[in-house]
Amino acid sequence: MNNDILCKLGISLNAMQEATADAVLHTGKDVVVMSPTGSGKTYAYLLPLIERLDASSDDLQAVVLVPGRELALQSANVLKDMGSGLRSMPLYGGRPTMEEHRVLRDVKPQIVFATPGRLNDHLDKSNINAETIKWLVIDEFDKCLEFGFQDEMMSILCKLPNIERRILLSATESETIPKFVSMGRTVQLDYRTDEENIPDRIRLYTVTSPERDKLEVLRKLLLSLGDKSSIVFLNYRDSVERTASYLKEYGFTVSWFHGGLEQREREAALYRFSNGSAPILVSTDLASRGLDIPDVDNIIHYHFPETEDSYVHRVGRTARWDKEGRTFFLLGPEEHLPEYVSKEHEEYHFTESSHKPALPRMATLYIGKGKKDKISKMDIVGFLCKKGGLKSSEIGKIDVKERFTYVAILRTKVKEVISLTKGEKIKGIRTILEEVK
Repeated sequence: MNNDILCKLGISLNAMQEATADAVLHTGKDVVVMSPTGSGKTYAYLLPLIERLDASSDDLQAVVLVPGRELALQSANVLKDMGSGLRSMPLYGGRPTMEEHRVLRDVKPQIVFATPGRLNDHLDKSNINAETIKWLVIDEFDKCLEFGFQDEMMSILCKLPNIERRILLSATESETIPKFVSMGRTVQLDYRTDEENIPDRIRLYTVTSPERDKLEVLRKLLLSLGDKSSIVFLNYRDSVERTASYLKEYGFTVSWFHGGLEQREREAALYRFSNGSAPILVSTDLASRGLDIPDVDNIIHYHFPETEDSYVHRVGRTARWDKEGRTFFLLGPEEHLPEYVSKEHEEYHFTESSHKPALPRMATLYIGKGKKDKISKMDIVGFLCKKGGLKSSEIGKIDVKERFTYVAILRTKVKEVISLTKGEKIKGIRTILEEVK
């Protein structure tokens, strides 16, 4: 294993990651990994995989299938942060295939992270050379099946004639591994630690609401949690928007997230939550998988998870790696904890508080230029410091997209920065700079 990368990431491998790496590097067999959400499965397959790929070749050598674009984007970012020298690219719907094809030709990735439908599209159009692909990874393969991607995945397998190794990963057990995956000799690694897959580092609370409409109890709970990061899960898109609007009216800084939003809206919502600009994310179960946000303190079930698997994945957003977390069930009249929740719990009591919602430390700026304009993170830092009057310590997470950039800065500096940079150029180009709300 590349110790330089491990040192750069500041991590040491857990038992699941070590076993996965050993199976990938030393057995020559296909590998199936089942391990709880938050245990580091992305690193588990990427760390050994990058040792098996040739960074000096322009050939596409590995395909990672994922159930949604958020996981595609985040997995590509994980690989980028590892600094392995390999080029990668996320492929997903919601943008023109032709545009992705142009980027594919420019980037020449050795690995792609793709949703099944979009990968099929590129294969059908011969935008990708299927002959050079030797590795197939299916991340969250149970979710891929649940989403109905069987036909798309079967089609992909038929179009990839030279697959030599397969790696399948999941937090929950699929009833069967699909026959079309055509796995040969396999190493099966099961690191699900207990019946519920809920780590002991997570404390479970119930919060009783005297009314069926639990918004007032949610408001009081969030007040008591202060500036800690919290995800509020609901089962319906309209419920997400209603709840988010209610909380905003009471002064909370909120992002909301569901499948009905446009791609850019979804990316902005996740970015504001992950960089500390919005401490509360109100979401459907779409946010229960594929989000690598390391420091979520609280999971709140406004609506109960519809299945035990949904519960496992929701709760897996907190207490990632070795951190601790809390999960709260809001119980309306005549509601009781679902039968699958066997973990010990306690009633959460909070005193009536008159203080206002905690304001976030950071805010997110949108800058209307990105990679297409040859803009880098250092260009953004230089621009904000020189033209916007910021210190580097007042700038947080920067995410340079193809055509625009998100950057987190101190919330108290937003108006000043927007005023100072009005009409200014970044690398000689005029641009738009505005707060993302």
